[in-house]
Amino acid sequence: MPKGSEKLTAARKEEIIDACAKLYETMPFKNITLGEIGAQTTFTRTSIYNYFRTKEEIFLALLEREYKAWIADMDEITQRFLSLSVEELSKEFARVLEKRKYMLKLMSMNLYDMEAGSRLENLVAFKRVYGESMQSVVRCLEKFFPSITKQEEQEFIYAFFPFLFGVYPYTAATEKQVKAMEIAQIPYVQYSISEITSLFVEKLLKSFSCNQGKNDCNN
Repeated sequence: MPKGSEKLTAARKEEIIDACAKLYETMPFKNITLGEIGAQTTFTRTSIYNYFRTKEEIFLALLEREYKAWIADMDEITQRFLSLSVEELSKEFARVLEKRKYMLKLMSMNLYDMEAGSRLENLVAFKRVYGESMQSVVRCLEKFFPSITKQEEQEFIYAFFPFLFGVYPYTAATEKQVKAMEIAQIPYVQYSISEITSLFVEKLLKSFSCNQGKNDCNN
């Protein structure tokens, strides 16, 4: 790590991550190189190695940043509302997840490569944030469904988090993929991230919503 203030180091890392995110908007993961990332920054390409060893570590840092933003949004829901119905909480889950397209795309398409190409300490840092995201979801559930059991919390987590890995492909089909579905005579229905998340979360929450006197138990 280069000499200098922690503030400068953090700023340099953020600039590198921002450059990576900008390229990821228009380029696939496999085509992005350290050289291209470096060209988007205000310092030399070789300086990147002072902060990240591989492009996978940069992408993992981008994913970690996305998770932190999602955690902040989830905690904001918990703090802002006194109560929410099943339908209302489902919509809040969907609203904040709609903002995390980078997170969903990286999870579904590039997670294995990012983890395999990163040093252990970087991976551990990411996994800690990943664990914090689970806790933020649990805090939200316990706030609005105080009678939820630990088993129900675990069932929700182990259904919801695997679901996140598949959201992006179902909501961002390419023209080629849609055409292939058409030729294969497979019905294709376009859903947004918000729509598919709201539907899924609502069904999960209704499994224990009847325990809450103020929530409706709709069939």
